[in-house]
Amino acid sequence: MPPADRRVQVPPNCDLTLGMVCTDKSEPGVTVWTMRADERFGNPVGIVQGGFLAAFCDSAMGASSVTWAGDRKVFSANAEMKVSFLKPVAVDQELTCTARVISGGKRAAFVEAEVVDGDGQLVAKASSTYMLRDRG
Repeated sequence: MPPADRRVQVPPNCDLTLGMVCTDKSEPGVTVWTMRADERFGNPVGIVQGGFLAAFCDSAMGASSVTWAGDRKVFSANAEMKVSFLKPVAVDQELTCTARVISGGKRAAFVEAEVVDGDGQLVAKASSTYMLRDRG
């Protein structure tokens, strides 16, 4: 349940922790983000732990669902998410996530995201349903 205070912190702490930066939100329902996957996100063999890639996708897709809502001020909550990890990501890579709303209505949006590494190789793909609720 969102807090009673209707103000929204932008950027949220989760994005700050990951070092996420939004580089494009010019098209409603589409956002592009970058993140350097530094050594804090690595597992014991120097590969980025999948949960960090999932969090990257989740934040990007949530932002896309908010921009898709247009002039409506909404809370967006992830109802479910699937992530496929397609290629290992070595630490210290610059990653880019592009998230876009595929379909939606007043209460829900279906969103997909793709993460590419610094070489432009697809490393993860995610999909999720976000529940939308007016902020009032």
